[in-house]
Amino acid sequence: MAEQTVRDVVRNLMREWEITTVFGNPGTTEVPFLADWPDDFRYVLGLHETAVLAMADAYAQFTERPAIVSLHSAGGLGHALGSLVTAYQNRAPLIVIAGQQERSMLPYDPFLSAVDAAQFPKPWVKWSLEPTEAAAVPAAFARAYQVATQPPYGPVFLSIPADDWLQPAEPLPAMPRVRGYGPDPDAIAEVAAALNAASRPALVLGAAVDIDNAVPDAIALAEATRAAVYTAPFAARSPFPEDHPQFAGHLKPAKRKVHEALAAYDLVVVIGAPAFTYHVPSKGEMPALPPLFLLNDDPQVLARTPHATAVMATPRAAIRSLTARVETPETREAPAPRQRRAKPAEPAAGELMTAAYVYDALTGILPSGVLVVEEAPSLRPDIQEHLPITARGGGFLTMASGVLGYGLPAAVGAKMAQPGRPVVAVLGDGSSMYGIQALWTAAQEHVAAVFVILDNREYGAVREHAESSVGGKVPGQDLGGLDFCGLARSMGCDAVLVERPDELEPAVTGALASGAPTLVHVRIQSGAQ
Repeated sequence: MAEQTVRDVVRNLMREWEITTVFGNPGTTEVPFLADWPDDFRYVLGLHETAVLAMADAYAQFTERPAIVSLHSAGGLGHALGSLVTAYQNRAPLIVIAGQQERSMLPYDPFLSAVDAAQFPKPWVKWSLEPTEAAAVPAAFARAYQVATQPPYGPVFLSIPADDWLQPAEPLPAMPRVRGYGPDPDAIAEVAAALNAASRPALVLGAAVDIDNAVPDAIALAEATRAAVYTAPFAARSPFPEDHPQFAGHLKPAKRKVHEALAAYDLVVVIGAPAFTYHVPSKGEMPALPPLFLLNDDPQVLARTPHATAVMATPRAAIRSLTARVETPETREAPAPRQRRAKPAEPAAGELMTAAYVYDALTGILPSGVLVVEEAPSLRPDIQEHLPITARGGGFLTMASGVLGYGLPAAVGAKMAQPGRPVVAVLGDGSSMYGIQALWTAAQEHVAAVFVILDNREYGAVREHAESSVGGKVPGQDLGGLDFCGLARSMGCDAVLVERPDELEPAVTGALASGAPTLVHVRIQSGAQ
């Protein structure tokens, strides 16, 4: 039998783990890894590393297996760092590998070398390494797989010198991933006792509940306790169906708003989310929080929340353990139904639609089973009010980081992961330009996602923050003149422009039925109007 190389051993591991799809943008230091590419492997080319890593992030989340990302030395990794921040906060299990110059050249700082390569992506990876010798690469790859797939999931990084791939190596067994873990029995009994004794409990659920496929379990816990259910601030996935009568709304990323929302309850249990993530400061006195329990699988999240009783467990195990122990007092009433905003008014003749109107219209247009991928940060309050996510798991995806450029390529990756499912991205005009190159990949790979771009010709979040914090306008917020249909067509996608309400439904339904990647450019009112 012929001697195996490092590349042979790593490829065999990838086959056994069923992670043979590689997202990449290649360079010279990646050629030895890519040479003699196997017929049973898939290489997905992206035109910019930001888009490459974001596509892999969503693909990994919706295949529930790690995705391999191949980047070019320090420069390629540097381009991808924004998306790596998102992948870390999204808990996406990625194995990111970057080429390094050949070992014999490294003492002389050669062209395209990566200096302190393993340090470069920190702290936005769970683990990183440049192996000290070629023979150690397969073991490093196996450890990378285990770390990426251990809760809490996340990206890992390997820097691999180009000449390592063709060196001899010993075969390595592909060990199964480590599963989730349950809570300490005494700790969960304490939470259950508190829930049983409460008069007005609330649950706050985060994205990890959906990542752990625990939304049906969360529904069962909510119904058993008759608790009001909130979604945590900046949840990147939907942990609870928003048409459920116990859904109370989305917590805002401000301390005062969180305290005001939760002050009406006598107990709060937070599962699968930090307690809490804030974006804007709050000053002065505010209502006190009720007693708080925090159930999470991330020790760092637990450690930085001194005002909560912490319990370590993965979400599904924690929720099931709780549900088995809670009792519903007969005197506890179910929470009052959530009051939604009034239906948005139709624009007057000659006026552009509002974002709220578009979201409300999409509620009646999008098919059942749709995955909504969102990246329009300044319009998020409108989508939360007017486009409810009703799926019992896996119905929504956005970025937890606030780093723009995720939504458009993420929709491509998600559709690749679940090709038989409708995937619709709802994006801001500014956000979409950070990852617009992914349209080319969608066309090349025949990925029939639909990209709805809401064009308000501004960085709306910048304008809103300037108005609220400094009371005036700041430079660099005005956009305009972007021909999204032209951009899409130039990269091989279909496109349609929408400016009137009667054009929206035929444009979106036609795009969904076309079987081709399609961009729907919707011109809406700007906040400055």
